[in-house]
Amino acid sequence: MNAKQLKDKANTLRIHVLDAIYQAGTGHIGGDFSVIDILTCLYNGVMNVSPETVDDPDRDRFVLSKGHSVEAFYAVLADRGFFPMEDFLGTFSKLGSKFIGHPNNELPGIEMNTGSLGHGLPVGVGMALAAKLDKKDYRVYVVLGDGELAEGSVWEAFQAGAHFGLDNLIAVVDRNMLQISGNTEDVMASGNVADKLRVYGWDVVDVQDGNDPAQLLKAFEHCKERAGKPHAIVAHTIKGCGVSFIQNQAGWHHHVPNKEQYEKAMQELKGLVK
Repeated sequence: MNAKQLKDKANTLRIHVLDAIYQAGTGHIGGDFSVIDILTCLYNGVMNVSPETVDDPDRDRFVLSKGHSVEAFYAVLADRGFFPMEDFLGTFSKLGSKFIGHPNNELPGIEMNTGSLGHGLPVGVGMALAAKLDKKDYRVYVVLGDGELAEGSVWEAFQAGAHFGLDNLIAVVDRNMLQISGNTEDVMASGNVADKLRVYGWDVVDVQDGNDPAQLLKAFEHCKERAGKPHAIVAHTIKGCGVSFIQNQAGWHHHVPNKEQYEKAMQELKGLVK
């Protein structure tokens, strides 16, 4: 898929996410909308994984470390055919549903349960190291939130990834600058993340518009072409991207729109789909 097709798909999936959160009365819409372009690119043009290869030992692995953005993850997986979209939309966060509020590896296509921040990248390091030891060619992709960078285990994983030369590991930081309690730089400043990761020994691509599939695809291609170091993509995104009154608002980290807000957001999102 080209960049325009990917952007249209991501905006269509934003509509599904909005529906799911509104109907369920719960969800992390701000982070969903910042990360969904990244997930759409990964599953529609970057990773070697599909519903047909979900158990293939040579498949690429993906871990959504910022597990609270699960609604975007479910929508992307459903769109790719891992499970029916209506199952997600119809049962999300309902009693007895497997579509719970964080990734559930009882569902096809989900490698691990996440939600306790700081766990995803350490596990990704283990997966990538296992591939090296088993002489496998698969890659491991991990998406982290920038608020998550306050966890010390993340930086231990960055250090280990470089130490073991895991050039089959790609970490993507969703740098939207907001977390539930406010601006990340006010809560626990991370500063220039790209420069820090270079010091840690990672190959780093700083993507200035992390909601632009064209820039994301170029960054992912760069990672595939370079060897010797683990790769990091610092994607500067907009929290709540796509809806004017949700964008860049920390209060929408975990918030459910009322009927009027739902209708206005739906109108704006439908206007983005060409």
